[in-house]
Amino acid sequence: MMRSPHAKRWLAPVLLVVMGAFYSGAVPAAAPAAKPDASSRESSQRFVDGIAAVVNKQVITLHQLRTEAEAARKELERQRIPVPPQDALQRQVLQRMITDELERQEAERLGIRVTDEHLDRALETIAQRNRITTAKLRQEIERSGINWSDYLKTLRQDVRSDMLRQRAVDNTITISDAEVDAFLKTQGQRTANPQPSSAPVPAAQQNRPQILGLAQILVVVPEGAPAARVQELRKKAEGLLARVRSGADFAGVAAASSDGPEALEGGVLGTRPIEGWPDLFVKATQDLQAGQVSGIVQSGNGFHILKVLTRGERGGQPASAPAHAPPPTLAQPALPEQGPMMVTQTHARHILIKTSKVMSDEKAQARMAQLRERLAHGESFETLAKRYSEDATAPQGGDLGWLTPGETVPAFEQAMNELEVNQISQPVKSQFGWHLIQVLERRTKNMENEFRRMQARQILFEQRVGPAFEDWLGQLRGQAYIDNRLDPESSSRRR
Repeated sequence: MMRSPHAKRWLAPVLLVVMGAFYSGAVPAAAPAAKPDASSRESSQRFVDGIAAVVNKQVITLHQLRTEAEAARKELERQRIPVPPQDALQRQVLQRMITDELERQEAERLGIRVTDEHLDRALETIAQRNRITTAKLRQEIERSGINWSDYLKTLRQDVRSDMLRQRAVDNTITISDAEVDAFLKTQGQRTANPQPSSAPVPAAQQNRPQILGLAQILVVVPEGAPAARVQELRKKAEGLLARVRSGADFAGVAAASSDGPEALEGGVLGTRPIEGWPDLFVKATQDLQAGQVSGIVQSGNGFHILKVLTRGERGGQPASAPAHAPPPTLAQPALPEQGPMMVTQTHARHILIKTSKVMSDEKAQARMAQLRERLAHGESFETLAKRYSEDATAPQGGDLGWLTPGETVPAFEQAMNELEVNQISQPVKSQFGWHLIQVLERRTKNMENEFRRMQARQILFEQRVGPAFEDWLGQLRGQAYIDNRLDPESSSRRR
C-alpha cells in the first residue's frame, strides 16, 4: 500500500555499526626477526582481533565492539547516566550492533538505500519540529558534546529503520472504521466526564491534549517460553524493580539490564500525547506523577517497569523535564488541536514499481520511462496500472481516491502537488520504489470531521506500530543465523 501518513520514528537512536571482513581468532605463527611493515602489523592485529558475533555471514569483531562500547560509554556520561560495568555495557552494545546489522542486511535485500536527499529532508523535519533552522540544530547538537558527523550517521540509521518499518510493517496494520468510531466515542466520554481534581481547570486549558513522557526497563520473554522460564524472568524484573525502589538510578539500571532497544539511552521512550501510548502503559501510569515508577507491567513482549518522565499539557508547562534526554530524532510531533480545516484534496492514481536486488533503481526507472512513453502514445493509465503496478491499488487501476495533505510520503506528495489536472508525472522515486502519478481532480473541503477521524486513526496506528515493529524485528532475528560469543543464550542458528 502506498499510503503512509505516519513518518514516526519511535525507535531510540542507535550507534552506527562498521562491519568488517571475517577474521579467524587463531593466533598466528611467530613473526620473523625482521620488523614487519605497517600493512603487515595491521593485518596481524586484525587476525588476532577475535570475533564478538556472527550475523548470517557477516562478522562483528571484538575490536569493533570495543570501539562502539567506548562511544556508548561517552554518550552515557554525556547524558549523566551511570555507566554499567564493562561486561554489561559490551553485551548491551553488541545486541544493538546485531540488530543494526540485521536491519542493514534486510534493507539491502529490499533495495532500500538512504540517500543524501533523505538525510537532508530528515534534518529539515527535525529542525522544523524544534522550531529552529538546520544551522541552529547543528549548533545545538555540537554544543551538547556530540560530533556532527556521528549525529548524521545515527540519523541515517534512524531514517533507514523508518523506511524499513514503512515497507515491512505499516501496511500490515489495519484500523477499521468501527475502531475509529469506538475511539472517538471514548474520547468524547472523557471530555464530558473529566477526572476529578482538587484544583479547577481553566476553560482555556480544558481541551488541551495531555502529554506523557515515559522510560522503561524491559525484560523480554521469548515467544513460547515455558512457564518456568517465564517465572524466572518475572523474578528478574522484580529484582530490577526492587533496585530502583531502593534508590538505584532508573536510567542506570535500564542501561545495564533492560532488553529494550532504548536501553543505552536510559530507557527513554519519548514524550507524546497520552492517547498515543498503548492502553496498557496509560493504565499502569495513570495515578503516577513525574518521577514515579510503576509496578511490573506484563505485555506480549515481556515485563515492563515504567517511569513517568513528564506529565502535562501540550501548549503548557510539563510537570517535569526528563533527567536524561537523547538528541533530537524523527519523533512524531504532537497532534494539532481541533478546529475548522479547509483543505485542498487531490484525487490521484499511480503505478508503482518496487526496487529490490533483482529490480535495481536503474531498471525500475527505465521501466517507468517506457510506461510513460506508452501513456504518451495513448495507452490507458488504468490498464497499465492493472498490468504492471506492484501496489495494492493495482486492481483499481492505481486509483488512490481522495488524498489529504500528509497522507502520502513527502516525495510522492511533492510531485503530485506540482501536477495539473490530468497531467502525468515524470518517474518519481520514494522509499517504496518508482511511481508514475496522474492527478484526476482537486477540491477544497472543510475537513473538520474527517480530520478528527484521521487523528483517531493515527493515534490508534501509533499505539500498534511500535509493538508490531518489535515483533517484526524479533521474527527477523529468529530467522537469522546469529552466533553471539558474549551471550550464547541469545544466539539463533536457524540458518
